[in-house]
Formats: sequence, structure tokens, C-alpha cells
Amino acid sequence: MSEETQVATRDPQNVSARSTAAALIPPVDIVEDETGITITADLPGASKDRLEIKMEGEHLLIEAEAAVAVPEGLQLLHAEIGEPRYRRAFRLSRELDGSKIEASLKDGVLTLCIPRTEQPQPRRIEVQVAP
Repeated sequence: MSEETQVATRDPQNVSARSTAAALIPPVDIVEDETGITITADLPGASKDRLEIKMEGEHLLIEAEAAVAVPEGLQLLHAEIGEPRYRRAFRLSRELDGSKIEASLKDGVLTLCIPRTEQPQPRRIEVQVAP
């Protein structure tokens, strides 16, 4: 990533104060190549059915809830973790195509692949001779 190219930034204004206080901010890695960026977020305990990814304009929002299972035969007496909620917001660069995001979740790790927008390619225009 060049020093001048800003492909994704954390957007704290897009996260309300109420949800920030109650939600954990998952750590992420962002890597870039010529095709776009890949965001990897750690969401331990989150499952696909409790994960929501939204793209509104240039804002990308990741929200998830984790289920902490209590082993059978045991009773939960005290829980400081409970069922953690995760929330992370980003503002994407116009260089990225938010409509083509691909997402996968495996073992609590969310991977988002965000391609660059396709630039118009030069093309040759053939001139027709009028009869």
C-alpha cells in the first residue's frame, strides 16, 4: 500500500456511543494487492447466523454475536464475558467496489475480499466509411 493511497479507514463516527460501549472491537488485518484488499477479523465464537455485514454507501459495518456454550452438566455461576457482541466500521475508498465484497467465516475468523473498482479499458473505435 503506498503512503498516499488510503484504501480503508476505521470510521469511529459511524459507530454509536451506545453500541461501542456494549460491543467489542475485533482486531483486524488488512492486506492489499493489485486486485483489491482483504480484511481478516477475529470474531471468536461468532457463527454465520449471528453475523451481519452491511455496506451502506461507502461505509462497511461488521456486527456479530458470539455464543459461549456452557458444557452439559455444568451451571454458569458468574460470567464476565457472557455472549460478546462485536462491532467494527470502516469507510472504504472509492477505489474499492463495495458491491462485489465476498465474505467467508471459518473457526471464528471472518475474511472479506474487496476488489478494486474496474477502470474503463482503452478500446479501439472502428470508423465506418459512409457509402
